[in-house]
Amino acid sequence: MLTYPNIDPVAVSFGPVAIHWYGLMYLIGFVASWWLGVVRARKPDSGWKADEIGDLIFYGALGVIIGGRVGYILFYNFGLFIDDPLLLFRVWQGGMSFHGGLLGVLVAMWLYGRKTGRTFFQVTDFIAPFVPVGLGAGRIGNFINGELWGAPTDLPWGMVFPFVDAQPRHPSMLYEALLEGLVLFVILWLYSSRPRPTRAVSGLFLLGYGVFRFAVEFVRLPDAHIGYLAVGWLTMGHVLSAPMILFGILLLVLAYKRGER
Repeated sequence: MLTYPNIDPVAVSFGPVAIHWYGLMYLIGFVASWWLGVVRARKPDSGWKADEIGDLIFYGALGVIIGGRVGYILFYNFGLFIDDPLLLFRVWQGGMSFHGGLLGVLVAMWLYGRKTGRTFFQVTDFIAPFVPVGLGAGRIGNFINGELWGAPTDLPWGMVFPFVDAQPRHPSMLYEALLEGLVLFVILWLYSSRPRPTRAVSGLFLLGYGVFRFAVEFVRLPDAHIGYLAVGWLTMGHVLSAPMILFGILLLVLAYKRGER
């Protein structure tokens, strides 16, 4: 049994100004993605220039932040939003949704593609291998914040979160950091290191994330104000991840059937 280390969510403060670890994790994710993008763009056959990556990451960051916040409100707090529309803008109260952030990034990549004369999937195939870096960093931020803990467990790595209760629980945010972050990054980076049909890398990202998130949802407790949606285990995370799995498979099938590059 492990005990949550109770990390101070504030990394550093200067008088009334506080810099939180959660925000720093986002920054680390964006900077690491930029660096990896530059490394990949410098390859002779990449079709990208290193000086384009800054704009690409900027578009992606806007999509993550705006889409993540809007998605959290619409998917997880729509009732409260109807009663208090200004909740959308109170970002200091927390609340980001990956699935909302993904939709935001997709819109941003479409806009970036229009700006640079690339197709939507040329952009998403290029950026998909870098996304897990940000996902992993974000999940570490969740761990530092002591949020998104899992169900009770008797496994030896069960963790006691003293601010919840005395029961050992699945450290589900660390599961997600490992699967959605490190493992998915390795899979996509290696897979995309060789030429692949258009849509294939994007499809593998959707499939990989969807499967990993769907699996972790079985041990991650749902938001208290939503609970399980049906049959004692179905969560909003399951509902939002299932289409990703199906669409990811569809993109992979289309990619290899058409063979476009």
